[in-house]
Amino acid sequence: MELLHLIGRIVFAGYFLYNAVRHLVTVPGMLAGYAGMKGVPAPKAAVYVSGLLLLLGGLSILLGFEPRWGVLLLLLFLLPVSFTMHAFWKESGEARMNDAINFGKNIAMAGALLVFLAIPEPWPYSVG
Repeated sequence: MELLHLIGRIVFAGYFLYNAVRHLVTVPGMLAGYAGMKGVPAPKAAVYVSGLLLLLGGLSILLGFEPRWGVLLLLLFLLPVSFTMHAFWKESGEARMNDAINFGKNIAMAGALLVFLAIPEPWPYSVG
């Protein structure tokens, strides 16, 4: 079971770390343009701050280092992003469908993060 826990952490954290790289390195300008279109103030700064939340939270979950802080950081990313960037109730057509899918995904991941809080620390194969 400990190995499955580690594999699950790698997969789960990998999603956040991949998106951290996209926010911070690969496409921050494109993401800032999209955020601006959705009405986010200071969109470029928001993309970089959200990228840091993804990076630090993802590393925390991956390494099992201070995982409660990692959960908090990722929730601080997921919840505001879900309600601002994926407000499907404000959209129509294909945009509504895409935002509904992303909103649901984000809320499901927020639920998974809450489950992490029930796992006793230190986690198996964790740093620190």
